[in-house]
Amino acid sequence: MMMKETKMPDAPIASLQNPRVKEVVKLRQRSHRDAQALFIVEGYRELKRALDNNRRPATLFVCEALFLGKNEPTLIEQCRQAGAEIVPCTPPVFEKMAYRERPEGLLAILPQVHLALSDLKLPEQPLLVVAEAIEKPGNLGTILRSADAAGVSAVIVCDQCTDIHNPNVVRASTGALFSLPVVETSSVAALTWLRHNKIQILAASPHAEINYTDGDLRAGTAIIVGAEQYGLSSLWMKEADLKVRIPMHGQADSLNVATATTILMFEAVRQRAKG
Repeated sequence: MMMKETKMPDAPIASLQNPRVKEVVKLRQRSHRDAQALFIVEGYRELKRALDNNRRPATLFVCEALFLGKNEPTLIEQCRQAGAEIVPCTPPVFEKMAYRERPEGLLAILPQVHLALSDLKLPEQPLLVVAEAIEKPGNLGTILRSADAAGVSAVIVCDQCTDIHNPNVVRASTGALFSLPVVETSSVAALTWLRHNKIQILAASPHAEINYTDGDLRAGTAIIVGAEQYGLSSLWMKEADLKVRIPMHGQADSLNVATATTILMFEAVRQRAKG
């Protein structure tokens, strides 16, 4: 059944000084996001994935002049039916609110959702990622995107330096933030929970003796990855059940944290596919 195309109201926001525009711009700041318990989702793909996973936008700002395709009206109608207020804007106004260099004409405001470790429902042999103190939103978003692709059971963000609702996390994840469980907690709480659930703790270290392809990742496993500059904390290195290394054959002595995480996740997928 085709959805009826949404008719835009006649009077788009045209003033850059409009209070609603200023409120959206403020949501780029973590303190304001947390105070309002809201965050920005910009772009067709990200917004569609939010809707597909039953996340309901409170407000959708639209600018038809910036649309890239022909599917936007259907998505706008889905937002309207989900209860969103549809607010048209002129291109200058939309571009002020947008954080992308090339805006797509769709920017939604969604309520934040926070999961606890107790909310997680794990399969028999879960594959988890624990990301400790990741500093760059792009790296955290890429980890989420790869985790979704690998079928990871959940991502646990510990001792966060950047929050999961940062617009660049949402963007780099291509909306994967909405398609898999993501929990924010402390490293101590995560470690206690992993021990309680008898999940193997894997840490990557350039000093480990075992190659990452030789470690057994078929059992329930949590892949622990750390801050870009300093790596994993002593807590995780001390508690790791298995330490592996990713061989480096060039002059670089380390990999980007998102790249290393992806390699380890898909090695687990490979091993589990073999049985």
